[in-house]
Amino acid sequence: MKCLLLLLAALPLFAVAETLTVSAATSLTDAFKEIGPHFEASKPGATVRFNFAASGVLLQQIAQGAPVDVFASADQETMNRAAEQKLIAVETRRDFAGNSLVLIAPPDSPVKRVRDLALPAVKRIAVGKVASVPVGRYTQQALESAQLWTGLQPKLVFADNVRQVLDYVSRGEVEAGFVYRTDTGLAKGKIVVAMAVGGHAPVTYPAAVVADTKRAALARDFVAFLGGAEAQAILSKYGFGKP
Repeated sequence: MKCLLLLLAALPLFAVAETLTVSAATSLTDAFKEIGPHFEASKPGATVRFNFAASGVLLQQIAQGAPVDVFASADQETMNRAAEQKLIAVETRRDFAGNSLVLIAPPDSPVKRVRDLALPAVKRIAVGKVASVPVGRYTQQALESAQLWTGLQPKLVFADNVRQVLDYVSRGEVEAGFVYRTDTGLAKGKIVVAMAVGGHAPVTYPAAVVADTKRAALARDFVAFLGGAEAQAILSKYGFGKP
């Protein structure tokens, strides 16, 4: 009996398998896909499953009861709405990354700066849907600051997420579009970055534990991991800045 007890004591402890579902803004796709395995390596038995979409769409999914453990938004406004609806544990909310808004165009486009969007040669401008896509709201703020938003309405082509804006521009279907700087590397040779755009709220990314999660401890660990050196190095590699 004593030998059996000693043998059992020497056996390794196996971690309970848990799957963490993280709903994250589309612009985080590449960075988070690399961060996931690093987090899993730090938590034996844990698996991370990602759901990428526009922040507003993700919020709507969570509000409708989607089984999500962590929410990572591309703006503060969407996370504020999540807090107001009591969909997140507000004390877990953390900013973990920053980004910048840029104006992009196909190589043969006449657009070199924001005011060029008013040129007659510019027929279509891709922007994110203002109601659900943070990059669309940043774009609206920037164009309103430049006193161009109202006048450009007939030219605007609204996209479901920032990567769709990038696709429209890279395929030459529009003369210009607004995306995050981190997205531009995905279309090298197909687009040019005309300029960095100001006149909008700072682009910062908050993450928080979803209130109804059944994996609260693991979800908290993931949010904390995003602020650690390992995840920050990966985010930096993909062009994200400090929040």
